Amino acid sequence: MEIKSIYNRLTENVQGIKILKDEPMSKHTSFKIGGPVDLMVLPKTKEEVQMAINVCKECDVDYYIIGNGSNLLVRDKGIRGVVIKLADNFNEVNIKENSVTAQAGVLLSALSNGLVKESFKGFEFASGIPGTLGGAVAMNAGAYGGEMKDVLVGAFVVDDEGKLIYLNKEQLALDYRTSIIQKKGYVVVEAEMVFEKGEITEIKEKIKDFTKRRTTKQPLHLPSAGSTFKRPVGYFAGKLIEDAGLKGVQVGGAQVSSLHSGFVVNVNHATAEDVIHLIELVQKVVKDQFHVLLEPEVKIIGEV
Repeated sequence: MEIKSIYNRLTENVQGIKILKDEPMSKHTSFKIGGPVDLMVLPKTKEEVQMAINVCKECDVDYYIIGNGSNLLVRDKGIRGVVIKLADNFNEVNIKENSVTAQAGVLLSALSNGLVKESFKGFEFASGIPGTLGGAVAMNAGAYGGEMKDVLVGAFVVDDEGKLIYLNKEQLALDYRTSIIQKKGYVVVEAEMVFEKGEITEIKEKIKDFTKRRTTKQPLHLPSAGSTFKRPVGYFAGKLIEDAGLKGVQVGGAQVSSLHSGFVVNVNHATAEDVIHLIELVQKVVKDQFHVLLEPEVKIIGEV
């Protein structure tokens, strides 16, 4: 089906929904890389998300759900089909007593700031994690001894049949960096959490400590998609890469960070091809030297 027809179907089914045409994905990824997508849909309610997904299914067009693009590399030719973005267009937070309900597009850092104002403890671990709540729920994100399953009560998702359903904590099957959402390909649209009150000074001090650890060890001043490789069993990806002599190595505008070898960063208008070639180089050298195959953490999408 032609993109114009899909655009018409979307606007007919969801009144007033915002849709961008030929939108550069470089504006929507933390790598600042990526060609244009045919259509980008910016829903504001969970029902609009469901409707947009179902229109794409009915039209048999490829679609991708993204948050703020913090773990994403989009190829230089862009994306044929539809991107449904759940980020600053989809970030409402409601607090009632100690219960917090939030849309999937809210940034973890913004949610953390809001919870601090309420003196809620237990979310400090997430204050510096790049990305949105939806992605964090899907992968049971965690850091510094805390993870999403510690605070989650349940979540609304769009399932693989396009239905909007609620899953409680047990049904989410949260485990180390995974959940039923990832396994089934569901889409998180809203999450419900519960917190206890804490001492605001202690909460702020803990966040300050975590922030200092991140900023001194990670190249947060440069565009990247966070840790480029998954941690291999029994090893640390960054140490393997550094021991292989690859720290600071550059392909085009992409570089193995000189601050933390586990990060590939965009130092000079890198293309997606630059990044991909650098990832492949790192994989080959590490495999040749240490017989360990590094698996990318970054999700690569788009037209080859």
